[in-house]
Amino acid sequence: MDICAVLNRSLNTLDNKQIVKTLKLTLQLMELHEENAFKIRGYQSAIISIEREGKPLANLELDELQKIPSVGKSIAEAILSIIASGSHALLDKHLEETPKGILEVMQIKGLGPKKIKTLWKELNITSVHELMEACQSGQVAKIKGFGQKTQDSIVLALEYKASNQGKWLYAEIELPAKEILAHLSESLPEATVALVGDFEMEAEIIESLTFLIGSDNSRQTITEINNIDGLIQDINVLSPYRWEGHLARPEVKILITIVPKKEFIKQKLLKSASKAHLLSPTEKGQPLGELFYKATFNTEEAAYEAAGLPFIPAPLREGTGELEWVKTHSLDELLTLEDLKGPLHNHSTYSDGKNTLKEMSEFCQSEGYGYFGIADHSRSAFYANGLDEDRIHQQHKEIDSINESLAPFRVFKGIESDILTDGSLDYSDEVLATFDYIVASVHSGLSMDINKATARLLKAIENPYTTILGHPTGRLLLRREGYPIDHRAVIDACAINKVVIEINANPWRLDLDWRWVRYAMDQGVMLSINPDAHEKAGIAHMKFGVIAGRKGGLTKEMTLNTKNGEELASYFENRKRKKQ
Repeated sequence: MDICAVLNRSLNTLDNKQIVKTLKLTLQLMELHEENAFKIRGYQSAIISIEREGKPLANLELDELQKIPSVGKSIAEAILSIIASGSHALLDKHLEETPKGILEVMQIKGLGPKKIKTLWKELNITSVHELMEACQSGQVAKIKGFGQKTQDSIVLALEYKASNQGKWLYAEIELPAKEILAHLSESLPEATVALVGDFEMEAEIIESLTFLIGSDNSRQTITEINNIDGLIQDINVLSPYRWEGHLARPEVKILITIVPKKEFIKQKLLKSASKAHLLSPTEKGQPLGELFYKATFNTEEAAYEAAGLPFIPAPLREGTGELEWVKTHSLDELLTLEDLKGPLHNHSTYSDGKNTLKEMSEFCQSEGYGYFGIADHSRSAFYANGLDEDRIHQQHKEIDSINESLAPFRVFKGIESDILTDGSLDYSDEVLATFDYIVASVHSGLSMDINKATARLLKAIENPYTTILGHPTGRLLLRREGYPIDHRAVIDACAINKVVIEINANPWRLDLDWRWVRYAMDQGVMLSINPDAHEKAGIAHMKFGVIAGRKGGLTKEMTLNTKNGEELASYFENRKRKKQ
């Protein structure tokens, strides 16, 4: 079977997000080519409505699509065309008028259509390469409306993009990895096959999918690999013991090493651990990696037993104190997805979510959770339809009603309050006091140095109404770096003020970074795994937060939302009493 055919069916199932993505590209090109302003506003309004649409667009007929607010006949027809072919006439027209390289330039953070058109028409820039050259020669800074600061920002964005070329989020690559593993195992029934490397260690960013095959006939194994449709070998790197190439789609780099069967466990250990882990000394002073290399083991557990250690799973083999951790903790203490009783950072149609509060609540109940925490955006997030005081009151009334109808399931009243530029929260104390809990997050003014960013967070943490610090660095993996913070100072402040730190489970965030989880726990700071879900499907991201937390050694005991509904209600109530 063709791996790509299987993946394409999974990856190309046209959901609303993909349709919106195509419409947004159309909108960008319309703005680039200065289409009629009325037409542009029509697309903008339609996209907002479609993003909130709960029904799968692919299941709707023309007349049903036109019932969506702001979706007229032409946009409805465009949607049907996208569903049928992946594109539509207006998009095709503008793509023909646009140099291909411009599409890549459009992906650079901070460059809108107007600026891109200026670069294109005034400097004849039609690729990121040309853009970088123009920045390096100082030409961009000289253009009216740009300046040195904009030029420097473009350079940073280009460098960040270049450094992440060919890299994938774990969540993006999980399906292809498991499909390839299944195909290799099926094609090589006599061999032993395993994923190793970064994926096996559950790193948040993956540069290549690395496989290990235990086989005593390496040449035949190579032949069988090359017979698998969808795997493309790099003919410049040929070896009887190593296969290099890529998956046709998505174009993921693939590395396969073939070793004798008796060496399989040894090599699996060596290829699924960081250098720091392998250099860790055993009780006899021998580096762990040296012990693995010089002996032969039947299981990974036996190898760690020989080192005088409990078994350490691959995700923990980072050389960040895991040898000490396993001496005082049991692996059974590690958080699991099943331990989580509910998500506490979520959005609804009250702000910028896709599903109603009731729909989100009922979905969480159906998924087996005991509660749901709503944390819609606060009023300063006007771009996300943040809640003013009247709408807060309206939402709280609805929550009371939902809690009556869904009991014993419970909806907790939260808000994602913006941390303003001076570190204050986005409502008066009187308004903040009406919530069960507050998720305090930064969403604006992200261009901060470490001192400003840290001071901003510290003031928010010291606010007695702050319950959870949301996505502490604001990072978007592979998209933008987070603002720099003094992690120790922030975590220490959370310890003093009894503030929980979020591990934002959205796979683009995973913020707090797992590397700081153990330090947080050592200071007595609890963590909360939250999906930052803007639709029902987003609740599933809890899984990636658990993966990140476990990698940092997060225990059930130190995770806020392992508490059941009654325990959490008591926790929130006790915090509120202390504020009074």
